[in-house]
Amino acid sequence: MDMFNATVPVFDRMLGSMQTWIGIAREHARTKGFDESVYLTLRLAPDMLPLPRQIQIASDGAKGAVARLSGQEVPSWADTEVTLDDLLARLQKTRDYVNSFKPEQINGSEQREVTVPRRQGDPFKFSGEDFLRFFATPNLYFHATTLYALLRHAGVPLGKMDFLGSR
Repeated sequence: MDMFNATVPVFDRMLGSMQTWIGIAREHARTKGFDESVYLTLRLAPDMLPLPRQIQIASDGAKGAVARLSGQEVPSWADTEVTLDDLLARLQKTRDYVNSFKPEQINGSEQREVTVPRRQGDPFKFSGEDFLRFFATPNLYFHATTLYALLRHAGVPLGKMDFLGSR
């Protein structure tokens, strides 16, 4: 498995798609004549995290994955985004960070032990390959899919190709 090609370009593409969705949402709000800040409170159920947290967690997951696989400390970023502009900047900062990694920093990490702390309980421990396949990638797609679903639920005209990154 080429760990670099399974992380950096994949994560960058999904983060870029998320930026595109927010741009489409902004245009939708302008066209329909409502304040785009309405999107910031979206959630599919009362007990789920709102739209900004979906982006923040996706961002944290992507930056955490490349840092852990390369053996570096995961940078800590405050979750202070309160506007769509802030969230777009967060996504771009994440893309820039992810794209700063070179293949030689990540390739060969298949057997590296990766530890992911948890709020409660013992940390998760994985080999690098299992971390990527069974935790980091599904986590990124979970939060990206939730963002996509929130925007679709709000009437934003997104389609499957927007999710896949054809724009």
